[in-house]
Amino acid sequence: MTAQPYRRPSGGLIDRSRLVRFRFEGRDFAAHPGDTLASALIAAGQHMVARSFKYHRPRGIFGAGSEDPAALVQIGRDPARTEPNVRVTEQEVYDGLEVRAQNVWPSLGFDIGALNDLLWPFLPAGFYYKTFMGPPGNWMTFEPFIRRAAGMGRAPTAPDPDRYESINRHCDVLVVGGGPAGLMAALSAARSGARVILAEETDRLGGRLLALDPDTTRLGGKAPAEWVHGVAAELAGMAEVRILTRTVAFGYYAQNFVGLWERVCDHLAPNDRPENLPRQRVWRVRAREVVLATGGIERPLVFHENDRPGIMLAGAVRTYVHRYGVLPGRRVLVFANNDSAWEAAFDLQRVGARIAGIIDIRRDIAPDLLAMAAERGISIHPGSAITGTSGRFRVSGATVRKLDGSGGVEGPVTAVECDLIAVSGGWMPNVALFSQSRGKLAFDEAMGAFRPGQSWQAERSAGSAAGTFDIEGCLRDGAKAGSQAAAKAGFTARMPRLPRVEGDERPQGSPRILSEVPSGLPKHKVRAFVDLQDDVTTKDLRLALDEGYDSIEHAKRYTTTGMGTDQGKVAGMNAVAFVADTLGKPVWQVGTTTFRQPYKPVTFGALAGQHVGGHFHPRRVTPMHAWHKANGAVFEPVGDWLRARAYPKPGESFAQAVARESRAAREAVAVLDASTLGKIDIRGKDARTFLNRVYTNAWSKLAPGRARYGLMLGEDGMVMDDGVTACIADDHFHMTTTTGGAARVLNWLEDYLQTEWRDLDVYLTSVTEQWAVASLSGPASAGVIADLCDGLDADPDRFEFMSFRDATIDGIPVRVFRISFTGALAYEINIAADYGLWLWNRVMEAGAAYGIQPYGTEAMHLLRAEKGFIIVGQETDGTMTPMDLRMDWIVSRTKGDFIGKRSLSRADMVRPDRKQLVGLLTEDPALMLEEGAHVIGTDTEPQPPVPMLGHVTSSYMSPTLQRSIALAVVKGGGARIGERLWVARKGARPIPVKVTETDFLKLREDGLV
Repeated sequence: MTAQPYRRPSGGLIDRSRLVRFRFEGRDFAAHPGDTLASALIAAGQHMVARSFKYHRPRGIFGAGSEDPAALVQIGRDPARTEPNVRVTEQEVYDGLEVRAQNVWPSLGFDIGALNDLLWPFLPAGFYYKTFMGPPGNWMTFEPFIRRAAGMGRAPTAPDPDRYESINRHCDVLVVGGGPAGLMAALSAARSGARVILAEETDRLGGRLLALDPDTTRLGGKAPAEWVHGVAAELAGMAEVRILTRTVAFGYYAQNFVGLWERVCDHLAPNDRPENLPRQRVWRVRAREVVLATGGIERPLVFHENDRPGIMLAGAVRTYVHRYGVLPGRRVLVFANNDSAWEAAFDLQRVGARIAGIIDIRRDIAPDLLAMAAERGISIHPGSAITGTSGRFRVSGATVRKLDGSGGVEGPVTAVECDLIAVSGGWMPNVALFSQSRGKLAFDEAMGAFRPGQSWQAERSAGSAAGTFDIEGCLRDGAKAGSQAAAKAGFTARMPRLPRVEGDERPQGSPRILSEVPSGLPKHKVRAFVDLQDDVTTKDLRLALDEGYDSIEHAKRYTTTGMGTDQGKVAGMNAVAFVADTLGKPVWQVGTTTFRQPYKPVTFGALAGQHVGGHFHPRRVTPMHAWHKANGAVFEPVGDWLRARAYPKPGESFAQAVARESRAAREAVAVLDASTLGKIDIRGKDARTFLNRVYTNAWSKLAPGRARYGLMLGEDGMVMDDGVTACIADDHFHMTTTTGGAARVLNWLEDYLQTEWRDLDVYLTSVTEQWAVASLSGPASAGVIADLCDGLDADPDRFEFMSFRDATIDGIPVRVFRISFTGALAYEINIAADYGLWLWNRVMEAGAAYGIQPYGTEAMHLLRAEKGFIIVGQETDGTMTPMDLRMDWIVSRTKGDFIGKRSLSRADMVRPDRKQLVGLLTEDPALMLEEGAHVIGTDTEPQPPVPMLGHVTSSYMSPTLQRSIALAVVKGGGARIGERLWVARKGARPIPVKVTETDFLKLREDGLV
């Protein structure tokens, strides 16, 4: 980022030397570069920009940033690029921008949906739940109409032509927020030499400093924006600092992982966006230390008819005046419960607005504020409240009454004309990210809001985000937090010198919190809005409590308070306070609703990043992938991996290729890339005990140099994975898992070690990508191994089955296993992954004399099926036990407990009619069964429901057996060996089959095939 000029000569911080033009609701408007839609529309006198969700009431610009709840519009008409629910307070204007109101028909000014507003007494909270569940129909009858009416904007209907990115970054200190606290935190951390990322949500640094009057406030003798410019220039000149503007931190996750969303080019017209830049970018940042300088959110006041366009937050009004150089109103009424709003009145008067009055619900007001208002001739109404407003598309007046001492109003009604009401219910820390980080919130009685309490992660909050609202305090907080974060990250940091703050800027003082400002009207007639987007009033919340929804989470969902795109940024605290007051409980006891990610809506394109089209699912490839690709491999996804399925030669069909490869593995030698198998390194003195607990068979006596096949069960007794584990040493084992189950198995094992078996001295490390594996199968495989390995005796009579030996190939260390997944003589060579391609080429060279062929996963599946070996996930579906697989031999009856053992003894597990794995041979050897086809007991398929005995799990045409073979799970299958059954098929008579054992190679030896 380059530092921007701090001030423009014609007012505000935007470039008034140029004009840009945009359209809103069919009308042409002019703006300047740097304007937001909100500032440009306000400058043109357009306050009404939207309609509310439920009642379609007019909605205006309420805030100045992401806190605005209801000023939402639809951007663009291009069906590929149109974007709904964009805040006018955040969208920067560019030439040719086209904007439409949403949730309206036929127009913003005349919306048929506003009929709902006339029926508001009959549309309370819970209306949908109560009305559309019973006669004359049911929910399914009404649902299509309700869904058609629901929603706000319209999603794009054509493919998105824009490009997005996601980037991973590490840093020492991440600072979220570029206001006074964030700038000082970044500066103090950066001066220590730490790697710093500073993320600011808007287009320029400065935060609330840019909302201060430059004529009355000085920082270090400079105007606020000039001081910001100097700090930004220093940070931009540091090599270890990255400044990200237009970037919001949308999620704070475990281990200081923070998601940042950067709107890289959204401020530019689509045709003006540089080709080398994405439209948006997500930064996935892992930080050693995090400083949250997310600022504060101004709280609105909840009073009767408080939702008209032209009613705005006082702090937002100051932002528009000083940052954008626009005046939101000419005759302004200020309604507040704290000191800071008085500064807004004085600012507005200085720039030419007429202050119609300051209404403050407090009786005790600082004497200097009273004197300053009197000196300026401003009418003051202490201990008073606005009890109603007037105006259709923009506020035109308000009624004011005195507050009595018993929670009501008294005295005459005073009517005040105005075109803007600046409201302020006090400031509260923006604790959303802190709460997402699992930090504990603490309720501050004086502030009437929650503030950060105990941190859970390596985080510290600073400035307004921590409840410090004066400028000097924010600067001090930020400098301290930045230096502490840098020190924790291992750097020597010192507090930088703070600039001297001069001017009339003051904090909020002691606000008087009223969850609902009294109006003097009967409760059923009051329309005091808590949530401006979803049209939730105090009446709705009161009804929810009356109906028993007294949990704040339940009240939120029953009324939809805070469930809009703003996630209740300005509504949440008022809703909590109202619920607490109504229930007669302290606010801290009621608590808050959950702050969830994302902090504000993030486009799906940004979250997807570059993972679209062919890159939608990231694929892992083995070190030998280039060879497979160059040699015509057909690939298939297995878990996250791309594996070679077969290697068809020119003019050869896929089936012919599979047959050729499988014959080579049976008759000569073939090689498979088995690098994708999950591999877990297990170390520790309790490793054997651990294996005994996770596998069904015994591991106590497995000697170093030997390997064993094992089954893992879930706690329900069902098979979840299998593999071979080798004993390297008494305290060191090498476990293999299925390709697709590797990550799941590792997580599962870690879960037990960290939560159930914390006393075991065992350490697990994923080494799947550390080893490349070439698996050789066939009677000539021993010759290839002998030719390859330096001095290794590969003779199967001396190289025992289920054992391994360390060896070298041309001096490169390898580990050779004698294990087989094909039923033929087989060896597996494990080598460091960097040598994987080299090993593969050496294997092909050494095997050429033996007629070696590469074979893929399809031939591998066929070969193992011929031997009757299972594939977890194909022969199993989460409902199969070892006994169902007829693998009783692998379940130890003598060793101690293991995962799933108790479940195996449940009555349901020992039923004789459970489905069991068997082989199937069609009476017509040329007829191949369809995988998944139903096994039935009759030669004709009866009318549904068809009594199903089981289904086919694997089916192949075996070139070795010269016929089709299949595996299936069948009720009571073990007792049905030799029986005749049938397999259903669509549109034809069922296929007759014979039930057999699963080892078809042995059946051939016995003359049964």
